[in-house]
Amino acid sequence: MTIDIIVPEAGESITQVELARWLVDDGAFVEKDQEIAEIDSDKATLTITAAADGKITITTQEGASVGPGKVIGHIDAQAKAETKKSRDATKKEEVGRDLSGQDQQDVVFSPAAKKLMEELHIEPDWDSVRPDGKRITKKEILQAIASRYAGKEPHGRSGQQQVPDRPWGGTRGEKRERMSLLRKKVAERLVAVKNQTAMLTTFNEADMSQIIILRKKYQQPFWEKYGIKLGFMSFFVKAITESIPYFPMVNSAINENQIIVPGYADVGVAVSTPKGLMVPVIRNAEALSVPELEKTIHDLAGKARNNKITIEELSGGTISITNGGVFGSMMSTPIINPPQSAILGMHNIIERPVAIDGQVEVRPMMYLALSYDHRIIDGKESVSFLARVKECIEDPVRMLFQGKDPLRIFVGLDDQ
Repeated sequence: MTIDIIVPEAGESITQVELARWLVDDGAFVEKDQEIAEIDSDKATLTITAAADGKITITTQEGASVGPGKVIGHIDAQAKAETKKSRDATKKEEVGRDLSGQDQQDVVFSPAAKKLMEELHIEPDWDSVRPDGKRITKKEILQAIASRYAGKEPHGRSGQQQVPDRPWGGTRGEKRERMSLLRKKVAERLVAVKNQTAMLTTFNEADMSQIIILRKKYQQPFWEKYGIKLGFMSFFVKAITESIPYFPMVNSAINENQIIVPGYADVGVAVSTPKGLMVPVIRNAEALSVPELEKTIHDLAGKARNNKITIEELSGGTISITNGGVFGSMMSTPIINPPQSAILGMHNIIERPVAIDGQVEVRPMMYLALSYDHRIIDGKESVSFLARVKECIEDPVRMLFQGKDPLRIFVGLDDQ
């Protein structure tokens, strides 16, 4: 029986996608649910999986523009399993040679390591495996995988770029590569924002001392309870959602001759991926606690970086936030994500001398930037909104009281 490989629906109003790359070779034996191809839409990269075991035949080449429902290949489900057996044998021989330069019989894999390799269907970077003797364990396989895929990220976690594997320059050669559909669409939108909005940016700075103290104090118990680290982004998302009720236009959008002011906050969080910038959306962020925000951000960012994000998770959004500080940015003017009207920019934390009660102290400071559409957001609103975000960050307890000063509430004063 032959099964067609069909391009899936990529989302509402999307009529064309690009076949980015095949993850398997023509004629290869694939297994059911194995990832076999990637397609680029104007919003995200989607993965096509095999519907059954069998031998694959590719009929559409990489780079082709295809529509949802188009057949791009076939799977012969009646192909003999010997194809797979032969491939696996070859794979094991190659692993043995790549690992130590010796024959397979000289290398022993633990049962857990073998199972992991079979489940993942991948070839780790064996040069990074450093076994004790000739026995390879699951731990060493995981370390090898991490070593390989860490190198695929355009930047490290600290914001430092990867060191080139060869000297740059010295020739008159050049490299050309096809611009992906996602990259082209992003470029079009960026130009449209500059041409179709009255974008301005206002700046402020926040003393990060209290947030840093809070994270340091509760990081370990937070990790033990939730299994994830307590980051900075969740605090800023919370500060945004607690400040929006006072300045709702920051969370609004223009639709023809109408201004739409949502009664909720769907916050887009910019994520850098190997495919480019993506902005997953946290739905009803105003209703989530810090642990819920942290988990949602962690899950969405992981999906985006691993090409598992869905169109629905990238669609919508009423306001966005981006963190250029992870790459070392001191200050920037983030660009609005249409049809939204505002975006908050975080930057790196630098210890600087500041005046505190008439005394000079060294504090961890972060510059904040709010880019906004001046057509519907006045300067007073934008400046006041950013100032309230700053107050929430510098005094996190405010975020338990809808951004108000808890001491004023305590003495019976309504803090507006």
